[in-house]
Amino acid sequence: MQRPTAVEGGRRIDLHAHTTFSDGTMSPESLVRHAMAKKLAALAITDHDSVDALDPARRAADATLEVVPGIEISTCSDGLDLHLLGYFIDSTDATLRERLLEFRAERIERALSIVDRLRQLGAPIDGAAVVASAGSGVVGRPHIADALMRAGHVDSMDAAFRKFLGPRGGAYVPRPAFSPADAIALIHGAGGISVLAHPGPAMAITVIERLAEDNLRGIEVWHPQHGPSTIRHYQALAGRLGLLATGGSDFHGVGRSVDLGDIAVPFGSLLALKDAAGVAG
Repeated sequence: MQRPTAVEGGRRIDLHAHTTFSDGTMSPESLVRHAMAKKLAALAITDHDSVDALDPARRAADATLEVVPGIEISTCSDGLDLHLLGYFIDSTDATLRERLLEFRAERIERALSIVDRLRQLGAPIDGAAVVASAGSGVVGRPHIADALMRAGHVDSMDAAFRKFLGPRGGAYVPRPAFSPADAIALIHGAGGISVLAHPGPAMAITVIERLAEDNLRGIEVWHPQHGPSTIRHYQALAGRLGLLATGGSDFHGVGRSVDLGDIAVPFGSLLALKDAAGVAG
């Protein structure tokens, strides 16, 4: 797929990146240093179901880099997995913090259920080690995939998801139900702006229209999964539905996909998010 490349110079931003507090390979401090080395003006940290990377990232950043507080929340609607990004959230919000603790417990329970299914399928791994591998972050299927690779059951992350962990995999366990509407309300309750993450080239327009009716505020237009025609499609849809257009690399680590900052996201996207969130600057 042909991807838009980052524009040299100017104010480059990346509004979608992960750390070791979810399924990224870099600590918040390392990610910030990488962003500054790439000469980014702004970086949004959007860990899955966690805001714990935000404070260490802010402390590590210097005056050249703005750290945008964010999160990515997994939801399900009519059997469809949808991820909601939240920008400029108040990471100290009590309701948000309480729900994130519930997410953490649900993730551990799900991971152990997957490990049990893997054992029944003849691909045993150590469940306690999987949970421990997440450290202070939230455990997810990528941690299980890493364990499967280390045990020699599969030779790649893709193979782990294809054979065992994806929706059609033999060990797949769905997450406890959490609706997009609930995620949108949780993000907005914490003062944030809700954005649909990586809809991909095939998502039905009716799904996004329904989210807009639930007060979704934006859509991720620029993403590694989106080629030029998909970008144009979502730009037009965002305009029609009155949604903000955002984007980023969905960075999880060097060599995992495109590098941090290598998706061309207009600086105006950040300004529009700030305006919607009532954030100065």
